[in-house]
Amino acid sequence: MREDVYDAGARLAAWLEDLGLADQLAAAGLPTFERDLGGVARWTDPATGAPLSAGRLADLDRVLHQDGEDPAHAVPLALVQLRRQARVRTTLLASPTHTYASLAAVRDASENATRFAVHKAAERGALLVVPHEGGVLVPAFQLDAAGELRAELGAVLSPLLAARMDPWAVWSWLTQPAGLLGGAVPHEAVRDPEEAAVVRHAAVRLAERARA
Repeated sequence: MREDVYDAGARLAAWLEDLGLADQLAAAGLPTFERDLGGVARWTDPATGAPLSAGRLADLDRVLHQDGEDPAHAVPLALVQLRRQARVRTTLLASPTHTYASLAAVRDASENATRFAVHKAAERGALLVVPHEGGVLVPAFQLDAAGELRAELGAVLSPLLAARMDPWAVWSWLTQPAGLLGGAVPHEAVRDPEEAAVVRHAAVRLAERARA
């Protein structure tokens, strides 16, 4: 590396590490870096796999510092959002879920029959199915003891899925405190007949935002 590239790369890498955002670069499709045995940050162009040029490094610096009125204190909001999404997904994946096989066992049905039923239910917006690592997961919070969709959740889930929201976002909204509900967790609040209409209304409003 030329000296100016070395200095710029070192400064940018240290800044991202201090913010805890270095691991989000690849997910954002941006150039990434690895530190060699001497601790030097080696930046790589994701398109070619070659060392990042001075011009590309300068472009990256500008992009990452474009949020906020003061570039010196800017925070790359897109990377912050990706980090939050990654943390939320980790939390969601730690909660109970089903594969086709485990759901088949709950339903006392064959795996093939369960797979077919799950796909049909997902198509009509009657079951949340989340893609993950080449397969799918069925979050267990939405199911009753027989492995079927909880009756009170149907009218909440339907508008969200009809709006083609990201299944991960639907999962997250239903299982975490929601601002539209004053901090209540939607899938829990809807169990209360006095709160069910409010939860359904919040789901419709969220679906409208997603469509917009």
